[in-house]
Amino acid sequence: MGKLILSLALLGLASVPAAAQSIGGTYTVAGTNFDGSSYGGEATVTLTSETTCTIHWEIGGSSSDGICMRNDDAFSAGYVMGKAVGLVVYKVQEDGSLHGLWTIAGKDGNGTEILTPQ
Repeated sequence: MGKLILSLALLGLASVPAAAQSIGGTYTVAGTNFDGSSYGGEATVTLTSETTCTIHWEIGGSSSDGICMRNDDAFSAGYVMGKAVGLVVYKVQEDGSLHGLWTIAGKDGNGTEILTPQ
């Protein structure tokens, strides 16, 4: 009985790292624009507290910066790209990647983006 309880406890802990893992680091970016065209680049997430961070994207010679926040498996960032303000909402996956949807204020539609840890 003790081994069964220990096994169940260990199985429960196996799912903890996905929710508790740090999101700080460098990511490969793969995304789609509003029109469906693809783009790629790199993003760097720098932790500023246990739940907040800054994020910097380098995409096709352009860069943008934002603030970000994590809540369980939700990760969101507000950002500025040129004069445009945007928002991206990601879901943290078990493998550490972030799968999200993004938009820009005043525009119709959204793009997609996947950040994969390097």
